[in-house]
This record gives sequence, C-alpha cells and structure tokens, in this order.
Amino acid sequence: MINTQLRDQRVVLISQDSFYYPLSDQTLQKVNEYNFDHPDAFDTKLLLSTMEKLKCGQHVDIPNYDSKNHKRIESARQVHPGDIIILEGILVLHDSGVRNLLNMKIFVDEDSDVRLSRRMQRLAIDRGRNVENVLDQYSKFVKPSFEDFVLPTKKYADIIIPSGGDNDVAIDLIVQHIRMKLGQNDLCKIHPNIFVIFSTFQIKGMHTLIRDAKATKHDFAFYSDRLIRLVVEHGLGHLPFSEKQVITPTGSVYSGVVFCSRLCGVSVIRSGESMENALRACCKGIKIGKILIHGHGTNGRQLVYEKLPKDIASRHVLLLDPVLATGNSAVKAISLLLKKGVPESNIIFLNLVAAPQGINAVCERFPLIKLVTSEIDQSLNENSHVIPGLGEFADRYFATDD
Repeated sequence: MINTQLRDQRVVLISQDSFYYPLSDQTLQKVNEYNFDHPDAFDTKLLLSTMEKLKCGQHVDIPNYDSKNHKRIESARQVHPGDIIILEGILVLHDSGVRNLLNMKIFVDEDSDVRLSRRMQRLAIDRGRNVENVLDQYSKFVKPSFEDFVLPTKKYADIIIPSGGDNDVAIDLIVQHIRMKLGQNDLCKIHPNIFVIFSTFQIKGMHTLIRDAKATKHDFAFYSDRLIRLVVEHGLGHLPFSEKQVITPTGSVYSGVVFCSRLCGVSVIRSGESMENALRACCKGIKIGKILIHGHGTNGRQLVYEKLPKDIASRHVLLLDPVLATGNSAVKAISLLLKKGVPESNIIFLNLVAAPQGINAVCERFPLIKLVTSEIDQSLNENSHVIPGLGEFADRYFATDD
C-alpha cells in the first residue's frame, strides 16, 4: 500500500525472507523440526551489510531464496539504490544493528486469529502443505517464537499499526511523513530558511538531462528553463498574501488569496539572467535589476556593476542565480540589497543547485532570507565547482562554451 502511493519515487523493497540460511541436506531430512521463525534462521550479518551498502548508494546482490526447497538459487537479484528502501520481515526489529539503520520502524499489530488464518492460506492452500503439519509447526515453533522474539520488538517501533494494510489512515500518515522527509536535506534541519522543491521522477529526469556533459545546447537550455520555472513558482509561494473572496461566473463565492504585488527580481549577471524569462512569465510586467560581481585576485568578490529599481527598499526581492557554490557572490549580492534598504526577510534567493558550503555561508550570515532550490549537491571540488554540479552554467545555457 505504501509502495502504491509512492509511485513517483524510486522504492526498493527488501524482504528479510531472502536472507534465510540455506538448509543442508541433513537438515532438510528433518525440515519439520527446523524453526524458521527463530532469529538464528536468518543471515543477519549479510542483511546488515546489504542494507548499509544500499543506504550508501551502492548496488547490491540480494540472495534468491527458494522457500519450497529451502535453498538459495545461484542467480542473485541485483538491486540498485532508491529514494526509499522498505525492509520487511517478522524479525527486522530484533537486531540492534539493523534497527539503527532504519529511519522509521513500523510494527504491524494483527490479531492472532488473522495471523493463523493467513498462514493456513499461504502454506496449506497456496503451497499444498499438509494442514496437520502446518498446525503442528504453528504450535511448536511459530507461536512460541512470536511471543519470545517478535512481540518484544514492538517496544522498538516508532509506529504501531493495527490491521496492517487495511488501515488507510495509518498508511496515509506514513506516506505523508515519507514525502516530508524526502523533501528535507539534513541542512534543512540546521537552517529552517532552506526550501527544496519536492522531487519527482520528472524533476529527477530533467536534472539527469541537464547534468549530462553530452547534453545538446538546446536540451540544456530547454530543460533548465522547465526547472527554473518550477523554482520560480515555488519561490513565489513564499510571498506574503491576504485572503480574498471573488464571485465566479456561476455566481458562487470562491475564497482565495492575493499575493503581495510589490516585488522585483534581481539577477546576478551572467548566469542569473537565464532565470529572468521564467520570472517574467510568472509575474507580468515585473521590474528586474542587475548585479555584476567578479572575483578580484585574493580579495574575494568585488561589486563591478549594479542597476536596481529606485524603490527596491519597499519591495520583496527575488534574487536570481542558478548555482550556489561557495556563496561568496550571493553574500556580496545580499549585502548590497541590505545596504539599499531591503529588509532581510523580504529577500527570496532562487537557484537550481546549491552546495552545502554555499548554503552554510548564506544562511549563517542571513538567517531571515528564504533560500529556494531544486537540489542540494554533495560538495565543492578543489576548484570550488559544485559536485556533481552542472558545469559552467552560463556558458552552457547561452552556448558560449567551446
């Protein structure tokens, strides 16, 4: 049910059952005496290392366990990392090492009669096992193991769900929580003034296209424009508003809002100019100022040119620069806006990608501005370029590179 509601995300489902130890031929002869519901029946060490690799963004090989023959089939299943990893199994909360890897721990609390009836359905009807053997195994192994090993893990759960997949309210709350977490980078917890637009396959796909070094100039500009438009729309959503009621053509009353109309854009030349068309498309007749900042030897960034609206101090300002790297240019631009009388809380800084170093530099210096971006990248390299980054954005966008 969770997977169904998260279709727009890359969800990886890992079953603990895949990590059963294969049984030896000697054990198979007395398989009815083997307890499959005991923690020792699972290769927890392999499960733990597999989950650690997935969390680190590495692909893994999942054992292909045959539940009928109780053996591992030679061809393992290769699994690539995803946005969400779901690990399910009756004993996933038993091992402390596995528990520590989990961001959310869920215990499905089902009635014992329902559990038994499902077991009968699965083993006796679907797999054709003897009913008497199924009941004998339940009494001898399953029920005692549940009471000794499964039920005690309930205390480790963050969420306890009665009725499992039939509990629509619980499923909705879990999905909402996951979506909220996906939109949060760790830096968002440190700096509450960072806003990352919610990622979907569409957004991830567009980022893949523009980050590709082989992308044509036309494709780079086209998909950059699409992403910029999304960032601009998201940024506009942070403007102050007032409530307003209007009469629709049907004569009905619609209760809506009106956004602040006194705003302007300021682009950091040259790459910031790539965002102007999207801003004009969203805000008819908006005034746009310009700031040119250049590196100046060992003295850091220097202001070379500025042309801003005369009444900028009374406006909300959308500062445009698609790439936030070290943050030096952004700090210089924001400092100029403050010097011109713009309140810090009236500045919304829009960019496509941001490096953690730039975010820290800007947000620590100016905690009242709002920073809106589409993705937070890993870091900067020795040349202060964002990694994995986009390359020289202005050259690629305006087709002035080699």
